[in-house]
Amino acid sequence: MPRDEHRTAARDGAETIHGLRACLAVFARRRDDVLRVAFTRAVRHEALDLARWAAARRLPCAEVTDAELDRIAGSSHHEGLCVAARPRRWLPTGEIADRLLGDRGTALALDRVRNPYNVGAMMRTAAFFGVRAALLGAPAPHPGLAPTAVRVAEGGVEYLDVARTTDLAETLSRLRARGVRVVGADPAGPTAASELSLQGPVVLVVGNEREGLGERVEAQCDALVSVHGCGAVESLNVAVATGILLAQIAGRRGPARAPAHSSGSAARSEKR
Repeated sequence: MPRDEHRTAARDGAETIHGLRACLAVFARRRDDVLRVAFTRAVRHEALDLARWAAARRLPCAEVTDAELDRIAGSSHHEGLCVAARPRRWLPTGEIADRLLGDRGTALALDRVRNPYNVGAMMRTAAFFGVRAALLGAPAPHPGLAPTAVRVAEGGVEYLDVARTTDLAETLSRLRARGVRVVGADPAGPTAASELSLQGPVVLVVGNEREGLGERVEAQCDALVSVHGCGAVESLNVAVATGILLAQIAGRRGPARAPAHSSGSAARSEKR
């Protein structure tokens, strides 16, 4: 994927994904979305199946220098592999509700969390513990998943249904009306995660790195849970706290499921 083809990727709306595990997960989960591939000599072996598959389908695929891949990826942290793919599918939240109710699953909702390193770490943890979906909320249309977040997730994004909303509180209200329990993470929450009783589908909501949960979002929570520490510092990093809470939820629900679904390709989003 030389530079001129990378510019074409930007013009045709393709998603540029970098990072070895992130790209290989796209190949594993939605390979029909792959449009172009570029890799460095250092990862030639790891990328061999992907490169052969792309060549067999006459897709642009090239071994390039590190400097060239820096330009293609827009980052020096590409880990030797970059893929241009059709945009991932953003599900309507009503479809997320259907899937949660269908398998009594767990979803993770992010209330104005924007730091891509935190978002990526949470997506990776969510996939590890068999979370069904991730819901991104913001007052304005959420920008989606930054390439850095996708890379940090180490492929986890491809194992989650993803949705976004411009009014998370309203979306949570509609999920509750359909029987989905909403649990909010709050450093001062009265309930310890270990005390949670989880029998049905649940959404864990985590808030902005500085401000926590918004008032309207907090009002939609059926319970507020906290992670108890020794008190030496006030709170945990949001991604670390999320990992602990998801581990507690997974432990009370039993072994994580092996995800069989795929996010597909048609780019869609729900505005409310």
